[in-house]
Amino acid sequence: MTMQTTTSSMLKFVIVIVVAWASHSASAALLDEPIQPVPLTLTQDPTRTEIGRLLFRDARLSGNGRVSCASCHDLGKGGVDGRAYSIGLSGGLTGVNAPTVLNAALNFKQFWNGRADSLEAQIDHVVQNPVEMGSKWEDVVQKVSQDARYKSAFALAYKDGVTKANIQNAIATFERTLITPNSRFDKFLRGDANAISAPEKAGYAKFKQYGCVACHQGVNVGGNMFQKFGIMGNYFEKRGNPTQADLGRYLVTKVESDKYVFKVPSLRNVALTAPYFHDASAKTLEDAVDIMFRYQLGRVASREDKEAIIKFLGTLTGELDAKP
Repeated sequence: MTMQTTTSSMLKFVIVIVVAWASHSASAALLDEPIQPVPLTLTQDPTRTEIGRLLFRDARLSGNGRVSCASCHDLGKGGVDGRAYSIGLSGGLTGVNAPTVLNAALNFKQFWNGRADSLEAQIDHVVQNPVEMGSKWEDVVQKVSQDARYKSAFALAYKDGVTKANIQNAIATFERTLITPNSRFDKFLRGDANAISAPEKAGYAKFKQYGCVACHQGVNVGGNMFQKFGIMGNYFEKRGNPTQADLGRYLVTKVESDKYVFKVPSLRNVALTAPYFHDASAKTLEDAVDIMFRYQLGRVASREDKEAIIKFLGTLTGELDAKP
């Protein structure tokens, strides 16, 4: 074989490699869509994460030792408890439906009315809420400090050991690991055209066409803005039985225009988190879509279009710890 032939063969080989790489890069390019994929990881301090994982399941954080964070946020059930209203430490019911803890780190505010700016602040509210965990922080700090395992772990993770702020931070650090990447729709966004079916793609097209995406967009498909519940009709008048919780954001700001305004919920893993809305009035995803069309969009959609959108919503179920 001559030098010229060898050079020519090598050149052809290099061209094949470059073309293959370019093709792979094109197929893996992130699609330009109003929804973005969940990051594959939110790296957190492993020592603090482990402390938070234990505290998340520790009922000693409640006033009577009967409930933990996991009581209302079951990680095996989409980060919720499946109830209309959660059961607190003494058997009382919460005022709103428990939102999922999965991907909560991606929300711009916490709680339906957005009264907490961070996961740490959310934990503070829950621990002291008389219905939910009914604790005093000095009691919680004392209980945690008296546990040798916790005391040792906190000493390694925090310079000042067991404190209220560090307990809040540890739980929040664990919660920041509870993201659910690799949904089929995320794989589609990352360039895998076959990750979702043709009917599911049609459902996504309808989701955008009808305007659902105006509020449900971004990484968390929601969770990044406030919106009035009942833009195109008086939802609360039709439902009846008003509650204080229905006032939404107004309870935080006392601004008249904030009445009936809520944080737009994330639609990540929405197929797992029935019932829906702050008042749990929608028992199924079909009910929720019907209510959204009537009161938020003011539009009439065919049964086929609604079913297509529901098929799309099913593609938003991701993985927790690399498990579906």
